[in-house]
Amino acid sequence: MKFLTCGSVDDGKSTLIGRMLYDARLAFSDQLREIEKDGKADYSLLLDGLLAEREQGITIDVAYRYFTTEKRSFVVADSPGHEQYTRNMAVGASFAELAVLLCDVRNGLKEQTYRHMRICRMMGIDCFILAVNKMDLANYRDTEFLSIEAEFKKFAENLEAGNITVIPVSAKEGENVTFRSERMPWYNGKTLLQTLEEADVTPRTGKGFVLPVQLVCRPNTDFRGFQGTVERGYAKIGDEVTVLPSGERAKINELFVGDEESRSVSAEQAVTVCLDRDVDISRGDVILREAELAVGNIFAASILWTDSAPLIPNREYFIKLGTQIAAATVTHIKHRLDVKTGDHIAAKTLERNEIGNCEMLANRRIVFDTFEKSKVLGGFILIDRVTNMTSACGMIRHPMRRADNLFYREADVTNEMRAAQKSQIPVTLWFTGLSGSGKSYVANALERRLYALGRHSVLLDGDNLRRGLNGDLGFTEIDRVENIRRVAEVAKLMNDAGLICLVAFISPYDRDREHARSIIGGNKFILVHISTPIDICEQRDVKGLYEKARSGKITNFTGVNAPYEIPPFPNVTIDTSVQNIEESVEILLQTINDITKNKKGELL
Repeated sequence: MKFLTCGSVDDGKSTLIGRMLYDARLAFSDQLREIEKDGKADYSLLLDGLLAEREQGITIDVAYRYFTTEKRSFVVADSPGHEQYTRNMAVGASFAELAVLLCDVRNGLKEQTYRHMRICRMMGIDCFILAVNKMDLANYRDTEFLSIEAEFKKFAENLEAGNITVIPVSAKEGENVTFRSERMPWYNGKTLLQTLEEADVTPRTGKGFVLPVQLVCRPNTDFRGFQGTVERGYAKIGDEVTVLPSGERAKINELFVGDEESRSVSAEQAVTVCLDRDVDISRGDVILREAELAVGNIFAASILWTDSAPLIPNREYFIKLGTQIAAATVTHIKHRLDVKTGDHIAAKTLERNEIGNCEMLANRRIVFDTFEKSKVLGGFILIDRVTNMTSACGMIRHPMRRADNLFYREADVTNEMRAAQKSQIPVTLWFTGLSGSGKSYVANALERRLYALGRHSVLLDGDNLRRGLNGDLGFTEIDRVENIRRVAEVAKLMNDAGLICLVAFISPYDRDREHARSIIGGNKFILVHISTPIDICEQRDVKGLYEKARSGKITNFTGVNAPYEIPPFPNVTIDTSVQNIEESVEILLQTINDITKNKKGELL
């Protein structure tokens, strides 16, 4: 059985598990000698192995320990209690079947205790043990314990948790950990170790055989196998299987477990499957039999936000689901959860360690299941596209019905035909820079030159679009993200029409510019950084915006009281305080030619 210890900081999680291992003599002899130095046993040393953990007396990373009793084998994940390391705790919860929560009898249940239990429920854990610790510091009275027990059971009912046990313990003294305590005769229940040995943690899984493909094995031209770990179910040679998302069907021709041939395979085995005919299968596809999985790109999910920067809707991330990776956005936050009461609170963003329910959109069709049926195909992480840091973990609750009612309609006149009619290759030049840097001025001059050359173009200016399409948006970070998303979608439509699109927007955040690139297409996106220094921009400020921002009359003004992230890898950099307008236009025309060259020669 896999179980997790969690709860607030300094409630004694590492000490409790260390004491249990020590009393049951389930640790190595050298470890036992280490904690018995100087006649003072520090049981947490059996779990806290990092130097920083020992110096600070806290748990930072999840510590995994393996031990076996006469009745059962265990893997325990000792997780940190500090709020800063909540993401580490969530990692431990994602693998566990049972959670042991701790609380200090003197302090009772804290907000972090409630948060950890909600995270455990999100991760599908249905079996909980609350260890009310440090009973020795309460003189082993039952008054405080009974009050905490009643509060915890009421909270567990709100979470619809199934199996609940509450045990009074003293980790330091070993009371009710491995052996029954004589100091608490009012408690008639089992010890912590007995409860763990007898807990029923039968997992709930969906039906059928499911194999997410991790690798296509081609050691030679005669062999083609599809490798992965069986997520659930059973399959044998001769079974007919379906491949998602394509829907292709084939029969199993050969099976291997390691390098040994096998007649059948089952859940949790690492296998190689060979089919009786050639089917286009790659990493991320799923081979299944008699299983019901969803294929789509819109779904509802619960997420735990772990990034220090807040979650902003419509900002793009990578989603990793099983062996699949795609781009995805949170399109709408329905609400966030109050971790104590479970109330749904309206929210436009999620801050670190907050839990929320949301709707999500992937950039392509993916194969998924609900988290209640499959942790592998129902659980995911979101990865920041810029920093590659894990920003959130999530659980899919259900597919959105409207995804099944949306179909892409092909037009008789294709994008290529529209571009050929205009004798040009449509691209988007995305001008970014501070207010007053000269973005619109340079873009306007470039469009005049394109018109003179007989090219077909359109200019999208930030101020102009805020008078119409984006008139409902302000200048907060949330609104800026949506502003850029809408403009990128319009630019894509202009490119589809065969037009060269010039976009002049401050667009201060690098991740939003990268989102625009992914919407428009990397082969059509040319990033132009107008890098004019801010002091020159202020001198040109005929509207007096910088002066108003510095006096506090305008908030969220880029460069003064809102950040501007300099593009790390622009296609072109132009400083209008150094290069005049003619030079700038020539540089841009040459850039377009260099990027859009084809077999017939230069575009312009």
